[in-house]
Amino acid sequence: MRVGIDLGGTKIEGVLLDHDHSIAVRQRLTTPQADGYAAILESVTTLVNELENTAGTPCSVGLAAPGAVDASGRVKNSNTQCLIGEALGDDLGMRLSRTIRIENDANCFALAEALYGAGQSSPTVFGVIMGTGVGGGLVIDGRLHSGLHHIAGEWGHNVLEWDGPPCYCGKRGCIETFLSGPGFLADYQRLGGSEARSSEQIVALYRSGESFALRAVDRLLDRLGRALAQVINIVDPHTIVLGGGLSNIDELYEQGPAHIAKYVFNSELKTPIKRNLNGDSAGVLGAARLWDN
Repeated sequence: MRVGIDLGGTKIEGVLLDHDHSIAVRQRLTTPQADGYAAILESVTTLVNELENTAGTPCSVGLAAPGAVDASGRVKNSNTQCLIGEALGDDLGMRLSRTIRIENDANCFALAEALYGAGQSSPTVFGVIMGTGVGGGLVIDGRLHSGLHHIAGEWGHNVLEWDGPPCYCGKRGCIETFLSGPGFLADYQRLGGSEARSSEQIVALYRSGESFALRAVDRLLDRLGRALAQVINIVDPHTIVLGGGLSNIDELYEQGPAHIAKYVFNSELKTPIKRNLNGDSAGVLGAARLWDN
């Protein structure tokens, strides 16, 4: 039996998967972020123990971490700042007296969508996160591909426009500065828009014909086209699955493929661009299946 933990900024979700990989138990706790790293470790340990008590046997444990996880297992670039620099997997493993498998939440999303979701039966799946930040993961034949530096799929920090906005990583014009929720809103405001305060509001204004929103969404679609064409030209995945808050924009699926096709090094675009099927449960499902990789 498998235990998966998704450590988010506001909630910690855990699942127990049965022998056939179906969900036997699901539980959620509030993330004690204000109380610091030790309190988060304690909460995760408690949740794992409760799930194992239900199982009646020790289980493998996989963890989806917010932010990136480097090759040494330390967390970086996390919105949960008390995790930055910490060897989260090793520390949790010491508490539970076993080895823990840990991956960033985008990798776990990609794995879940490849095994349970919109990418099922596809030989290669590129999972995309477009939320507060931009991330991704690559799954080949049902197995997560992390790469030599443990950064496979981190397309969000490829530079899309050299004269673009500064990114926290130190470069300018990263994909994340345009295709994240905050990046989309900032671009709308740079164009002169002032009515919207969220991505959802920009899209509503776009559908009503507001001029700044029309330009912002057109630029979003063009940037999506250029950014995903880079992925397709290099990896050529059989399926691309979108996740994160911006993945709820219908225009990405209705108009996005035509924009991607303009930049792909092929006479036609065959790659399906799909909406995720697991929603905010993807991370925890992927975490539970890390031991199958």
